Amino acid sequence: MTAGRLKTLERGIEALLLIARTPGGLKVGDLAERLRLHRAVAYRIVATLTDHAMVRRAEDGRITLGTSAYMLGSRTLDGLRETARPILQDLAEQSGATAFLSIAECDECVVALTAEPREAAIAIHYRVGTRHPLQRGAAGIAILALRPEAENESDDILFAREHGYSVTRGQLHKGAIGVSSAAHLPTDGLTMLECSVGVVALETLDVDLAARAAVSAARQIVDRLS
Repeated sequence: MTAGRLKTLERGIEALLLIARTPGGLKVGDLAERLRLHRAVAYRIVATLTDHAMVRRAEDGRITLGTSAYMLGSRTLDGLRETARPILQDLAEQSGATAFLSIAECDECVVALTAEPREAAIAIHYRVGTRHPLQRGAAGIAILALRPEAENESDDILFAREHGYSVTRGQLHKGAIGVSSAAHLPTDGLTMLECSVGVVALETLDVDLAARAAVSAARQIVDRLS
């Protein structure tokens, strides 16, 4: 080890960066193997990072970034919101429905930004900060469709993987129709985010139009951030 460097801190940083660069997170055993650490050492690193909310452990044991890690990348997140804001507004106007930007955090999908159509008589108010399981709702399903294939995937995920967008009906709110497309954002250490862009409406929605508009909006965000 080079003089003046702290080996324990270096291992912790390496673990954090590896977790940040692994979509969907990874388990302690995988972390230990990829960093060539003893499993007990990897557990201690994860426990320390968890205590400081730098990582979170899902029910299945996968480790993903925690809220403190996202705070370190908050300026990038703010940049994402500012980039997405006019694109979401255009998406809302095109579809006549409430548009949203959602971000994956562990096993949940979190609404980061919304926009409502100016001329719509009725629009769903989708509150920023709303959370729901990734497996329910168009936003989370679009994100899951970008991850490696898993066993027993739902028909909704299979559809999204094949078509490039997800469609759900009534999964989060009775009568609500959601359409979403995942955004392949550039990665940069801790700022890696799994995102999706979409719309939600009550009862009626031109799904084909909404799907085309959502896919286009996701591509615009990626292009502007690349």
